[in-house]
Amino acid sequence: MANIHGLRRNYNLGELRQEDLDSNPINQFNHWLKQVIDSDSPDPTAMTVATVSPDGQPSQRIVLLKDVDDRGFVFYTNLGSRKATELAHNPKVSLHFPWYFMERQVKVCGTAQPLSTAEVAKYFLSRPKESQLAAWASKQSQPISTRQMLMSKFDEVKKKFSAGEIPLPKFWGGYRVVPHEIEFWQGGEHRLHNRFVYTLGDTQQTADSNSQNWQIQRLMP
Repeated sequence: MANIHGLRRNYNLGELRQEDLDSNPINQFNHWLKQVIDSDSPDPTAMTVATVSPDGQPSQRIVLLKDVDDRGFVFYTNLGSRKATELAHNPKVSLHFPWYFMERQVKVCGTAQPLSTAEVAKYFLSRPKESQLAAWASKQSQPISTRQMLMSKFDEVKKKFSAGEIPLPKFWGGYRVVPHEIEFWQGGEHRLHNRFVYTLGDTQQTADSNSQNWQIQRLMP
């Protein structure tokens, strides 16, 4: 085992100041996300989704962000998976975007809301055919004895849907995480990192639409 207690590096790629932040955290997130995408980093939309079991055990997994706007952050999954089962019990969820190579992180806390069938179907039909077949083949999070059994199931559904459009499985869906807190982290020298948290206040209704009232606060590192 390597000696890991001394592994460290300096964080000096940039500084995050409150005056540079957008008043809307989604706009700020999209600004950072575009920079990650433009950097050609692998899996720029990869995020950790953390849920909690009925007995209080947290669980995390990596999924891909598939949409984001002022309504929230969208991802898709098998509705029989552990994450979906836990969200049915407790819809409170946390997301984490680990953009370490840019010395940045984003943490989102919110509530997961199931997407409509229309939204799910639209995305499902846009996926590559092999991904659609994989959704049918896998009972996500369920035990399986060998990989060959999984591949045999994949071949089975491939033959079943060899002609025509692959239908949306009833057990496949998605969620929109509606945020009430979003934190932006930028590494700083001497471990004096820059952290700003947006916290959602009361919704303000105008003549045209509802606008969200986000409060910004700097946090100690």
